[in-house]
Amino acid sequence: MEWRKCYLDVILVLLGLFFSMVYHAWLWHKVKNQPLSTTIGIDVTVRRFWVFAMIDNDKKNIVAVQTLRNAITGSTQMATISILLCSGLAAVISSTYSIEKPLNDTIFGAHGEFMVALKYVTILLFFLFSFLFHSLSIIFVDQANFLINTPQDPKNVATPDYVSKVLEKGSMLNTVGNRLFYTALSLLPWIFGPVLVFLCSITLVSLLYNLDFVPPTRKGKVNEIGN
Repeated sequence: MEWRKCYLDVILVLLGLFFSMVYHAWLWHKVKNQPLSTTIGIDVTVRRFWVFAMIDNDKKNIVAVQTLRNAITGSTQMATISILLCSGLAAVISSTYSIEKPLNDTIFGAHGEFMVALKYVTILLFFLFSFLFHSLSIIFVDQANFLINTPQDPKNVATPDYVSKVLEKGSMLNTVGNRLFYTALSLLPWIFGPVLVFLCSITLVSLLYNLDFVPPTRKGKVNEIGN
């Protein structure tokens, strides 16, 4: 009987996650093949030019350090929020009172012991991976912060191209960490039922689509600048 109640959770939650995965796979394809049609691809190009501009001008060292420090601060804050939410979920799971109490009024889906544990552990894992990717992002951006101020010498292996690649790794890790965090937030309503998770997933993908892709009018201007 319990498995029959789980059908709605399995179908709607997996469908919402699958919809999000398909969108991000398509976004990754666009970034690789048509970078100027996405905000991520434009940011990659702009950051590359920015690194070359900062390295070629010794007077802008302070600007480079402050900019990268702001990026590190943003990743640190997101990592802190993720680990705090992980601690909160872990406290709820290990609490002495029954974690089924908030689910007694659930209208749709299962709320047995196994399903409740699965909900909390799934959300916990997404927040943990978000913390991991943000932590890795801090490492790479901090490394770029050090390399961008090294003196340019023929023997120096920290070329502008290498520094831009290091910074790009940090930026992409930060982006992945943010997307995992957003996905975890869309999974939080699962505590009260799978229908809300599906609706939140659809809303999240729709919102990200409007943020990730350049409008047609702006895309034409960007292509002209790129050419």
